Amino acid sequence: MKNIFLIILSLFLVTSCEKEIDLDLEDQSGKIVIEANVTDQAGPYFVKITKSVAVTEANQYPAIENAQVVLTDNTGQTETLQYVGNGTYKTSTFVGQSGRTYTLNINAEGKQYTAQSTMPNAVSFDGLDQDSFMVGGETSYTLLPVFTDPSPLGNRYLFVYTVNNNPKKFFSDFSDNVNNGMPNQRPLLLPNDDEDVDDIKVVVGDAIHVEMQCIDDKVYTYYSALLQLSDGGPGGGVTPTNPPSNISNGALGYFSAHTVRTRTTVIQ
Repeated sequence: MKNIFLIILSLFLVTSCEKEIDLDLEDQSGKIVIEANVTDQAGPYFVKITKSVAVTEANQYPAIENAQVVLTDNTGQTETLQYVGNGTYKTSTFVGQSGRTYTLNINAEGKQYTAQSTMPNAVSFDGLDQDSFMVGGETSYTLLPVFTDPSPLGNRYLFVYTVNNNPKKFFSDFSDNVNNGMPNQRPLLLPNDDEDVDDIKVVVGDAIHVEMQCIDDKVYTYYSALLQLSDGGPGGGVTPTNPPSNISNGALGYFSAHTVRTRTTVIQ
């Protein structure tokens, strides 16, 4: 089954080879797909509920209306989200905060779906250092996110970045399994593909907007698996399947409570 996660990732691309994520997954058309986020930034927060489609169908994902969507946290905060159209439900007063555990309960089409996510503490995003290298006579660019990983093992990061005002998003997942407690040494590879009109090649003068998310372990596992699947895994040896969702009852997708820090730089 292809393309079901494009609705979740909004045309995120794989940074290592700069291809659109186009997963050849088993046919699970008609399954519930949930995309839900809570952050430490001011709301509203959104939950999108749709249905997956088969590879033979057009990439139009049916919206799920009339669902009951309830968001709570471990301090007693609770809110029933309001439907705003196109399968999207939003909060009005709910507040996200680091250190809290959030629970999402959804009743849709007679079935109950539940997910939990704990928002980590934010890590300071101190800047972006630029570098470049030559490949086939062409200049490619990298950006090194400047931050120091806290010493307790188990921090997980997702970097989401865009070029100028182009809606395409690129992403990369980091963990501290190797450089725990140390300054970051892993760069973001910026896109360098101008073979097609819709592809992006970063050049001098382009503005790169980078969002750093501190995510929990289950959300990291989801994105890490999604990246492997979309790129065929090490040596192309991963068997196509669906990334491990943290949502119950067989739903596809994810629920993420995460922090957000942003930086923007212009390529020199």
